[in-house]
Amino acid sequence: MAEPFDLVIRNGAVATPNGVEMLDIGVRERRIAELGRIAATAPAAEVMDATGLTVLPGVIDTQVHFREPGLTHKEDLASGTAGAALGGVTAIFEMPNTTPNTLTEADLNDKLQRAKGRAWVDHAFFMGASDENADKLGELEMLPGCAGVKIFMGSSTGSLLVADDETLESVLRHGRRRVAIHSEDEMRLRERLALVKDSNDPSLHPHWRDVETAVRSTKRLLKIARKAGRRVHVLHISTADEMEIFKDHKDIATVEVLTNHLTLAAPDCYKRLGTLAQMNPPVRDQHHQDGIWAAVRNGIVDVIGSDHAPHTLEEKGRPYPQSPSGMPGVQTLLPLMLNHVHEGRLTLARLIDLTSAGPQRIFNIRNKGRIALGYDADFSVVDLKAKRTITNKWMATKSGWTPYDGMEVTGWPIATIIRGAIVMRDDELLGRPDGAPVRFQETIRPQE
Repeated sequence: MAEPFDLVIRNGAVATPNGVEMLDIGVRERRIAELGRIAATAPAAEVMDATGLTVLPGVIDTQVHFREPGLTHKEDLASGTAGAALGGVTAIFEMPNTTPNTLTEADLNDKLQRAKGRAWVDHAFFMGASDENADKLGELEMLPGCAGVKIFMGSSTGSLLVADDETLESVLRHGRRRVAIHSEDEMRLRERLALVKDSNDPSLHPHWRDVETAVRSTKRLLKIARKAGRRVHVLHISTADEMEIFKDHKDIATVEVLTNHLTLAAPDCYKRLGTLAQMNPPVRDQHHQDGIWAAVRNGIVDVIGSDHAPHTLEEKGRPYPQSPSGMPGVQTLLPLMLNHVHEGRLTLARLIDLTSAGPQRIFNIRNKGRIALGYDADFSVVDLKAKRTITNKWMATKSGWTPYDGMEVTGWPIATIIRGAIVMRDDELLGRPDGAPVRFQETIRPQE
């Protein structure tokens, strides 16, 4: 008798490395065990009919802020990962600017322990870089559950900051995994703060954190990265100017862009949303959005993230610039990008590359990022033709809002499957939170 499957997904359009194919998927022991036509008589504990649906490799959001510990009034690991699952995201990488910052092995282990039995999706946590732990980062980045090291070159939300070249070079010389960078020039930010102080005008945000603030920092970063011989991953690029720089540095630098910078544009977003559109680096005008889309099309961009960074409406209601920067995003990443596919801005194959295969390549993730035999059975099942409206009510975030409230989209996550378990179907969470730490090729240990 044939060995039974734990799950069989039938009749779906499945996005394999060969392209989109009509086939069935058999899952056994949390991994993909068979691809092809599976006999109707094959024993299976659970069968899912995916007729009319497209099965994508599980979407991986490599930049989220879930605010735990210390800031759980606006988000925590349970609510943040619930939003991820509802949005079709199967794994997340969480950032270190919590309270306390994630700077030590104990800090990382605390987050991993908090996620047990509460996280709906698989997860890893970045280690923050500072002058106090620079010489230890080579060891810290190799810990299980660590996504790598994150550097803030410009101040954003929280106190983590590596502003000077000497500390930056020291951080880059300690370790070997690719380092994630928030690239804005801190000295220029301080110099220009007076331009917006007491203005109560969020439309000035891209004037304060101007193009030169980003370009100056990125040029410094790339020069020091070459000197240190270290690969870098530069986050949330918001300017067309930086894309022109990156095309000559792809040997050491990978590039992330955000759904927000691809979807919102100044000045309209500030007129409509006020401080709800405020984030770092800022949403800029159409010229820069066009430049980012061009970089997506020509291959400069390696990955799309959400930079999910929620704040309460009360906090966002403070007069600018006292209002905090950031907005929710993990739950809307896939619907927004599917809508961009529908409107012809990118292909489905490119979306898969940016949200599944790209994260796997950049971070050397083990057994995720593609639908192939032996890989984790992670799937984002979508209806490419479904028309839905994004609403505040749909959002799982504790902050309770989205800048896309009322936006109609075509393309919607129908089911989220993580290591063979259906954790979301038809906008409803199922079962219990069973997310596990993401594993990485560079941290393989003996007999693992």
